[in-house]
Amino acid sequence: MKTITYTLAARRGFRKIPGDMRVQIESKLARFARTGAGDVKSLTGQPGARLRVGDYRVIFVETDTSIEIRAVGHRRDIYR
Repeated sequence: MKTITYTLAARRGFRKIPGDMRVQIESKLARFARTGAGDVKSLTGQPGARLRVGDYRVIFVETDTSIEIRAVGHRRDIYR
């Protein structure tokens, strides 16, 4: 299983998300870290990928041993 770390901006965005959605996001992240399964697409124009969880997106960069979460937020705001 890969280790999951959050940037300061990602932690701030994560705190703004409703509690029930936070639980779902944490669950999907843990599943992706464990198995590599999930609704993940590579980003264009910048390094990294995104994980879709309902109307929310998690932007991250993945290495062989870790996943660095760079941003978490609603889909209408996350790519700005």
